[in-house]
Amino acid sequence: MITSTACYSVAPLRLILPERSFAASLVLTLLISFGSAAQAATSIGLFEDHLDIGGPQRAGSSEFEAGQGRYTVTGGGANMWFTNDALHFVWKKVSGDLSLSATVEFVGKGVDPHRKAFLMVRQSLGADSAYADAALHGDGLTSLQYRERDGAPTREIQSNIKGPHRLRLEKRGQYVSMSVAREGEAMHPAGGSFRLVLREPFYVGIGVCAHNDKVLETAVFSSVELSPLPGQVPGAKQQLISTLETVAIGSKDRRVTWWTTNLIEAPNWSRDGAQLYFNSKGRIYRIPQAGGEPSLIDTGAASRNNNDHGISPDGTQLVISDQSQADRKSRIYTLPIGGGVPKLIVEAAPAYWHGWSPDGETLAYCAQRNGDYDIYTVPVSGGPETRLTTAKGLDDGPDYSHDGKHIYFNSERAGRMQIWRMKADGSEQEQVTTDEWNNWFAHPSPDGKWLVFLSYEPDVKGHPENKDVMLRLMSLVDQRIDVLAKLFGGQGTINVPSWSPDSRKLAFVSYQFAP
Repeated sequence: MITSTACYSVAPLRLILPERSFAASLVLTLLISFGSAAQAATSIGLFEDHLDIGGPQRAGSSEFEAGQGRYTVTGGGANMWFTNDALHFVWKKVSGDLSLSATVEFVGKGVDPHRKAFLMVRQSLGADSAYADAALHGDGLTSLQYRERDGAPTREIQSNIKGPHRLRLEKRGQYVSMSVAREGEAMHPAGGSFRLVLREPFYVGIGVCAHNDKVLETAVFSSVELSPLPGQVPGAKQQLISTLETVAIGSKDRRVTWWTTNLIEAPNWSRDGAQLYFNSKGRIYRIPQAGGEPSLIDTGAASRNNNDHGISPDGTQLVISDQSQADRKSRIYTLPIGGGVPKLIVEAAPAYWHGWSPDGETLAYCAQRNGDYDIYTVPVSGGPETRLTTAKGLDDGPDYSHDGKHIYFNSERAGRMQIWRMKADGSEQEQVTTDEWNNWFAHPSPDGKWLVFLSYEPDVKGHPENKDVMLRLMSLVDQRIDVLAKLFGGQGTINVPSWSPDSRKLAFVSYQFAP
């Protein structure tokens, strides 16, 4: 259905058939389609039709070679970004979960390095429609792009694979993800996914945007596969995919650093901005923030590290919460940033580190004492702990403000988990957030301008894994709250401080399941 705001035009189609009978060609068309009866005579292979969206200055076109199963798509348009798109789209109307795959190659050098060839799901054929695509750019950048709702700005998750040979776009339930493969490789996840709610039916297809309204660009899509995805079978094994990502505060665009089928959690950003630290299988690892392979950090006998770890303000020390002692209760240790023998700081257990004062002198943590979880501090050299909170209910996740004057934490004392703050000595405790979400793990930015925290749906208790969550960003100037990212995550996503030193980016972990 065309919305009232649509701006589109029908472009020329060239259909190339091999030397075979009309009946044979019709059978071919039926075999390669799904979810529909016989297609119209103007159908384009797997797809129903094609058109320009957004009124490009120059009309696009599509050509299908039935014998080769190859689509040559030419498109104009200034961009597919911000709140409106201009492109050429070859489409089919569908319902349900699906997978669309293709080998994608540009024709010629092109004019603009940001020309795009893409696989797309789209709510409507309107220029401002909600959509998601796996987009290959002319310069090799490959992104999972999306507009959450009609008229909203476009965001993206950049892959750390440049110029892949083959792309796949998958829609499963309310999440969309991308897979990639270099030539000769098997298809694998690009990492990262996002929540996109599409009403059925919606559109799926392939297309091209020139990123320059004065020209036309062409791409060839071959070995195109469009398949329905079955629903999850109860009891069927699901594979976890953990993705270490960063998100830019200004643009809200995300970038994949690394992904794995192991569980990873709780990234920290090194003080020089070059490395990210995370835990997996009880150990601590570091990885270049631009991507690469992780390196194991030697934590000695502390081999059951949980997701409460961090880095000293001067960047020389690592603090860990480890459960290696016989009672398997978490205790707090420090050690050199490059690895070494852990020094026990907090003997009473359980205790979970969360904050390091900017002057480097004090650690803040959550600990259970006499059946209650409260906020405590202790000198980094060790010594008696100081209890800061006494309210009934869980208090957790303490982290220092940039100037060390305040500690932010989450508390359920008012009936729902919300963000609170207090002076560093525990006085003047006040509520910061008052909304319907369950808010956890507040982290002030190094420049003192922002507060990021994790928000669960209103009916979620605790901070479990594998939930629909949001990273939300509060301005500490005017207390305005914006959504930074919507993802599948929770426990392990952002338990500990993970701001970049310049306060421009944040590191986090997202998750997804695949059969």
